Amino acid sequence: MNKLESIRNFCIIAHIDHGKSTLADRIIQSTNTVGTREFRDQFLDNMELERERGITIKSSAVRINYTAKDKNNYLLNLIDTPGHVDFSYEVSKTIAACEGALLIVDAVQGVEAQTIANLYLAMEHDLKIIPVINKIDLKSARIEEVKSQMRDILGVDDEDVILISAKAGIGTDDVLEAVVKRIPPPVGDSKQPLQALIFDSSYDIYRGVIVYVRIMNGTLKAGMNIKMMNKKSRYEIKEVGVFAPYEQSVELLDCGQVGYMVCNIKDAKEVVVGDTVTDLANPAKKALPGYKTVKPMVYSGIYPVSNEDYENLKSAMEKLRLSDSSFVSEAETSVALGFGFRCGFLGLLHMEIIQERLEREFNLDLIASSPSVNYRIKLHNGELIEVDNPTKYPAKEKIEYIEEPFVKCYIILPAEGVGAIMSLCENKRGEFISTKYLDPTKVQLTYNIPLSEIIVDFYDKIKSSTQGYGSLDYELIGYRKSDIVKLDILINAVSCDALSCLVHREKARRKGKELVEKLRETIPKHLFKIAVQAAVGGDVIARENISALKKHVTGKCYGGDITRKRKLWDKQKEGKKKMRKIGRVDVPKEAFLKAMRIA
Repeated sequence: MNKLESIRNFCIIAHIDHGKSTLADRIIQSTNTVGTREFRDQFLDNMELERERGITIKSSAVRINYTAKDKNNYLLNLIDTPGHVDFSYEVSKTIAACEGALLIVDAVQGVEAQTIANLYLAMEHDLKIIPVINKIDLKSARIEEVKSQMRDILGVDDEDVILISAKAGIGTDDVLEAVVKRIPPPVGDSKQPLQALIFDSSYDIYRGVIVYVRIMNGTLKAGMNIKMMNKKSRYEIKEVGVFAPYEQSVELLDCGQVGYMVCNIKDAKEVVVGDTVTDLANPAKKALPGYKTVKPMVYSGIYPVSNEDYENLKSAMEKLRLSDSSFVSEAETSVALGFGFRCGFLGLLHMEIIQERLEREFNLDLIASSPSVNYRIKLHNGELIEVDNPTKYPAKEKIEYIEEPFVKCYIILPAEGVGAIMSLCENKRGEFISTKYLDPTKVQLTYNIPLSEIIVDFYDKIKSSTQGYGSLDYELIGYRKSDIVKLDILINAVSCDALSCLVHREKARRKGKELVEKLRETIPKHLFKIAVQAAVGGDVIARENISALKKHVTGKCYGGDITRKRKLWDKQKEGKKKMRKIGRVDVPKEAFLKAMRIA
């Protein structure tokens, strides 16, 4: 058996919480890749945040040596992937570096929305799919029903399905045997000019950027001079290595293998995920296809609480983009919050994770503005502009019409929850497309819904309405004309641009009322009265007052005429008026966070 025939590159894909990381743990344990002392649960989830939330955020690679039942030794490159819809870009990057995928389905919950989405991603890249049913040891497991779902929805034959319990370690050997028997070895030629696909990267404070590569043709070793084919930049390789599971340097990375390279790259911008690495002396004729450019779905401003941290935030974002190339940012300025960045994310969970990673990993204190989507505005002069920030909203008289993005939502849920979810979708301005019964107990609803309606709390409401069994996947289908207005929040008659947002006219009054009520609760009392207003155009549609802190100025008076007290009260009143004119209202971070949560 030659080197290529003994290599298997595969990933694990599934809906969130169906057992991907647990199966990866069992595979690592059963092949003795890690010693008992070093092992911990969720081994490939390296971030503290992943372990706390129990979700995979970043794809992680590990190299495994496995001796099969046919006595041959195989080199397995396993990549664990996220399951949440917001991190589907991580899955698509991983799939391009593999020849096969383990598709895991929970024996209790059955086929979910993200199961189908990930399957289609894998099929687009012609990956060999190995279907796996997990959690078969649970009392509520519905093995035959789930097999039927997989047969009807995914087109999987019953005899191909592997039954396992990753937690109990049942069926791990069957999975490994299926990997070496069913997944094809990589194709390529070590003698051809080098072509290596960059599928990820990370930053090390001492070694600079660590670039993760999959070798498609040729070999890669320390001392080589290489060129990035898209960026045209050139480097000398200082170190190459593999994940075993920790970084371990090797002499060379051969064709078909997955590993990393270090080139003393200090600037994060120099590395682009999807670029092709080739030999400078003997370059490849063309670059590899790479990845589709990812388009952010949700936009928000991120600002440091202290303006002194602006440069630190800028540097932190560049480093974070190495390990997450799916979020984008550009500098912007806010009257209320100072210097910051306008950032694009794949969804609201993605936005939360990025903000939390910036705060934890780079020790920053941040404020995020209300999330919004990208609107298209046609002006009377014929110009078409894209607006993702309320501050860029043009004057009303210049606008001919506004278009907002729509998504096609696939919601899979238990049959008894159909009424509640249909009502939810109607409230979100949804347009009903179809109902499909996957089996007697499971239904797939399809709706076209404006993206702005689902970015805040839609997923949470699906979960709560279906006792946790509902799941959501969505895809952008285009733009439609809509009656969108700018909702301004005024604090003491001064517009707070960080709290302003673009909303549908029907929802403006309700959202404005909720916003000013939340701000009244969270803005602390000052020495002067504060008026909090919501306005559309020049019309105030909601108002709340925050009363002034009062000092007991008449406490020193005792007995005597009331006129003395009145003089003191009038003097205090004049002072409050003057204070209101020159006083500055401090809006706490909690106010912005609560405003973000209002749909």
